[in-house]
Amino acid sequence: MAKILITGGCGFIGSNFIRYYLKRHDDVEIVNFDKLTYAGKKKNLSDVEDDRRYSFVKGDVAVMSQVKEVMEGIDSVVHFAAESHVDRSIIDPGIFIQTNITGTYNLLECARENGVRKLIHISTDEVYGSLGAEGSFTENSPLLPNSPYSASKASSDLLVRSYCNTFGLPAVICRCSNNYGPYQFTEKLIPLTITNAMNDKLLPVYGDGLQSRDWIYVEDQCRALDAVLMSGRNGEIYNIGGNCEWANIDVVKLILDILNKPHSLIEHVKDRLGHDRRYALDSTKIKNELDWKPLVDFQDGIERTVAWYGNL
Repeated sequence: MAKILITGGCGFIGSNFIRYYLKRHDDVEIVNFDKLTYAGKKKNLSDVEDDRRYSFVKGDVAVMSQVKEVMEGIDSVVHFAAESHVDRSIIDPGIFIQTNITGTYNLLECARENGVRKLIHISTDEVYGSLGAEGSFTENSPLLPNSPYSASKASSDLLVRSYCNTFGLPAVICRCSNNYGPYQFTEKLIPLTITNAMNDKLLPVYGDGLQSRDWIYVEDQCRALDAVLMSGRNGEIYNIGGNCEWANIDVVKLILDILNKPHSLIEHVKDRLGHDRRYALDSTKIKNELDWKPLVDFQDGIERTVAWYGNL
């Protein structure tokens, strides 16, 4: 039975991946290693707590002794644990350096010492910086991060790359576009818009709201990571995008329309420092190599997400 360590498994994408993986793989043991910060909640996985294949260990990737202990006997690692909110990185960059860089280093060292067969490092399209009006980022695009958050993720990507090339560590980097779906903490655009609109609260939109993002439903993301864990080539980078660009203001308007709420709830606020204008990912590589593509249409995915938050 393969033993997989999931870091940050109580967070948004991590909890969805654990649930997804347990449903589709019988011969597996999953260890969820999570610090339980404000965005990671054990209740996100309350439906799998009684599954004998699942266990939870509270711990911090930034503490080497804790990582060493949990890594014993692990076959593979999927590394989600990260501080991920850009606004928070502007207010306090230090915790992003500690978790995203030092935490990744600790995992890499322990994975190397324990002979882990594969490590999947979850990164972001934000490491590429801001894109012009046309085109998409490929895996060969230069890293030009513009926020402390994206800089910390670019740094961790380079650490992973160095361990692959220097020590032969079997690792893969996955750079993902904006995920949405169930269990996302409400500080992010889509869940904040949904929950505020349901309660007739104002919906803050940065600047003119024309910042464009490539959106992917979290289940499609989980399918991609499953494919990478099974068949992704070590030492490679895979972009995972939804091929689904929407301006922030149009996402907000769509959610308001689904909820039959007035657009007058939109409140334009001062733009964020260093706010990237556009992201778009070229996912040709993972489509060709691993036969993956996103399946969930954005309108359908948003309707599913609205319904999930409505049932909380």
